[in-house]
Amino acid sequence: MSGNAARLSAIANVVGYELPEPIGYEEKHSGELFAINAFTFDKMKETLPKAAYKALMKTVQNGEPLDPTAADAVASAMKTWAMERGATHFGHIFYPLTGYTAEKNDAFFDPDGMGGIISEFTGASLMQQEPDGSSFPSGGIRQTHEARGYTQWDVTSPAYLVENQNGLTLTIPSAFVSWSGMATDKKTPLLRSMKALNTQAQRVLKALGNKEVGYVTATAGCEQEYFLVDRNFYLSRPDLLNAGRTLFGAAAPKGQEFDDHYFGAINGRVSAFMYDFERELYKLGVPVKTRHNEVAPGQYEVAPVYENSNTAADHQQLVMTIIQRVAQKYDFACLIHEKPFAGINGSGKHVNVALGNSTQGNLLEPGDKPHENPQFLVFCAAFIRAVHKYAPLLRAGIASASNDHRLGANEAPPAIISVFLGDQINDVFQQILDSGSASSSTPIGEMNLGADILPSMLIHAGDRNRTSPFAFTGNKFEFRAVGSSQSVSGPITIINTILAESLDYFATQLEGAKDVKKAINSILAATMEDSHQIIFNGDGYSEEWHKEAEERGLPNLRTTADALPAYLDSSVEELFEKYGVLNKTELHAVYDVALEQYNMTVNVEANLVLEMGKTMIYPAAVRYQSELASAAANLKAAGIEPDTELLQMLTGKIADLKAALIALQAAHSEEAEDAAAESFHNRDAVLPAMLAVREAADFLEGYVADDLWPLPTYQEMLFMR
Repeated sequence: MSGNAARLSAIANVVGYELPEPIGYEEKHSGELFAINAFTFDKMKETLPKAAYKALMKTVQNGEPLDPTAADAVASAMKTWAMERGATHFGHIFYPLTGYTAEKNDAFFDPDGMGGIISEFTGASLMQQEPDGSSFPSGGIRQTHEARGYTQWDVTSPAYLVENQNGLTLTIPSAFVSWSGMATDKKTPLLRSMKALNTQAQRVLKALGNKEVGYVTATAGCEQEYFLVDRNFYLSRPDLLNAGRTLFGAAAPKGQEFDDHYFGAINGRVSAFMYDFERELYKLGVPVKTRHNEVAPGQYEVAPVYENSNTAADHQQLVMTIIQRVAQKYDFACLIHEKPFAGINGSGKHVNVALGNSTQGNLLEPGDKPHENPQFLVFCAAFIRAVHKYAPLLRAGIASASNDHRLGANEAPPAIISVFLGDQINDVFQQILDSGSASSSTPIGEMNLGADILPSMLIHAGDRNRTSPFAFTGNKFEFRAVGSSQSVSGPITIINTILAESLDYFATQLEGAKDVKKAINSILAATMEDSHQIIFNGDGYSEEWHKEAEERGLPNLRTTADALPAYLDSSVEELFEKYGVLNKTELHAVYDVALEQYNMTVNVEANLVLEMGKTMIYPAAVRYQSELASAAANLKAAGIEPDTELLQMLTGKIADLKAALIALQAAHSEEAEDAAAESFHNRDAVLPAMLAVREAADFLEGYVADDLWPLPTYQEMLFMR
C-alpha cells in the first residue's frame, strides 16, 4: 500500500479505528423512539383544545386556510412540549432556491423588565419570522440591499426537536418569501403545485362519477444513495473537501466489475453507523425503512416509506443533514455528490411518486384487470401526456453540474426523458393505440421454483426497467433521474404542475361529455396517438435508443447548459402562471439561480484543479523525474548505460500536464458576456480543459513512486473501512 507518510498515517487511523460507545439499543429500541422528537398530529390532538385541533386538521386534510385564532393555542402547546424536553430555542427552517437547508434560531426567553427572564412563544412567532434574506440568491427578485424576507409556518409538516449534545432546538418547517411576497424557496412552489394538482384531480374524479371525493394528495418516497469515505482520507483530498468529488484519481485495480458489493454483507463499522443515523431519523418521525450496499464499492442506499410529498421533501432534507452529521461520529465523510469517483457508479435519488386520497385510494393502482379500470387508465394517461409535453422541463428540473456527470453513464437514465410502462400496462395502452380501446390485460403469473420446500410464487405482469428516467413500477411512477444531492422539491413541483395541466385538459372534456365512457375512450386514444413516442420499454443505455429517440423527435438535452433554457419557454411560463405555482418573475429566478449554481460549481472545480495540479501533482511528478534523472546520472557515472525510457516518457507526460494546466488557466480566465454564455463556455471549454489535466495527472499516478504521491488513492478510499 502507500509509502507516503501522510497517507500511511491515514491508513493507520483506519486500521486502528474503534467504534464509539453503543447507542443503547438494549434499553430502548428504535421503534419505541419513533417521532419522539416530532410534534406530530397525534401530539397536537392530545395537547390542543378541540376547536384548535379541528381547525388545524381542516388545513392539513382539506387544504383550507388556517384559522389564525388556532395559532396561539398551537404555539402554547408546542412550547410546553419542547421546553419539557429541554429545548431553549426555536427557529423556522426553510429551503432557499439553492436547495440547501437554512435556519435562524431565537431563544424562548425574553427579559421580564425586573432583571429576570420569561419564556414566551406566541402564535405570531410560530406563524411568521423575519430572517435576513440579503445573501440568499434570489434570481433578481430582490436587490442585495433589500434584506427583508419572511418565513411562514407550514402547518402540514410537523415541527421537530433537533438534538445537540448541549441542548435542543424546536425547528419549524416554513416557507420563505420576499418582502413583496415572491417565492424565494423550494417549499412555496411545491405547496402551490399540490393545491393545483388537487383541484384538477378532484375535477376528473367527479367527472368519472365519484360523488364523494377526498382531498387528493401527491405522495413521494425518496431513495438516497451515498458514499462513505474515512475522514482521514477525505481531509487529505482538497477536491472532496471543497467540491464533493474527486477531480483526480486513477482507477483502482479492482472496481465494481465483480458486483460483489451490491447487496453484500454490510461492514461492521458501516452497519453501526446505519443503525445510529436511522435511530436519529426515527426520533424525528422520518420513516426510513430500507438499507443496503449499492453497486459501487463504498456506496450505500437508504429509502423511506411513502409520505405526503411536502413532508417527504422536508424529511429528505433531514436525511441529507442527519446522515452527514452522524457519519462524522464514526470518522466517515458521507458523500452525496452524484459522481464522487470516476469510473464507477454515481449516486441518484429515485423519487417514487403517486397520488391518492381517502375516498378513492391510490389513483395509480391498476387492479387485476387494468383494461377495465378507467380511473387508473385516465390518471396513467395523464402522466404519459404530461411527460411527453413537458419533457424538456422535467430535464431542466434535475439539471446540475454534478448530475451531468451521472446521467447517461450506464448507471443512471439517459438525459432523454421517456416513460416505461411495463409489459402489462404497455400492452393495454398499445391496444388503445391500435384499436381505440383495450379488451384484455396480461394476468399475473405464477412461478414454481422446482424445489418442494419453496412454495410457488406470484410474479408481476411486467419486469422493471432500471434504465428508464420515468418508470411505472406497479402502482407508482419512479423518476430515476434526480441527483443524489438535489432537493426533491423542484422535480416534484414540476411533476405536480404538468400533471395538473393534463388532468385539467381531461376534466374539461369529461365534464362536457354526454357519454362519459365514450369520452374516456376518446381521451385515451388521443393521448396515445399524440404521446406514444414517449413510451420506451427497451435499454435506455444503448446507442440505438439515442438514434431512435432522435427519430421520434424526443429532446436529448445532454448538459445543464442545454437543459436550463427550458424554463424560459413561453409554454412553461404560461403553465406555471395558469396554475398559480410560479409567476414569470419567480420562474426566471429559478432559472437564474440554477444557472448561477452551475457556473459557480464549475468555477470552484476549475480553481481546485489548477491549485492541486500546480501545488500537489506537478511537484510530485517533478520530484520523481528528478529521482529518475539522478539515478540515470549515477549509473552513467559508474560506467553503466542507463535505461531512460521511463524518464523520457515521464518527462513527456509532465510536459502534457503543464500544457494542460496552462490551457485550463486560459479557458478559466476568459470572461463571458452573461451567465448563459458563461455556462456554454464552461461546457465547451473549461470542463474539457479540466478533463485534459486530469487525464495527464491520472496517467502520472500510475508511474510516480508511491511514497511521493500526495493524494489518497481510489484503492484506499473505496476499500478501506
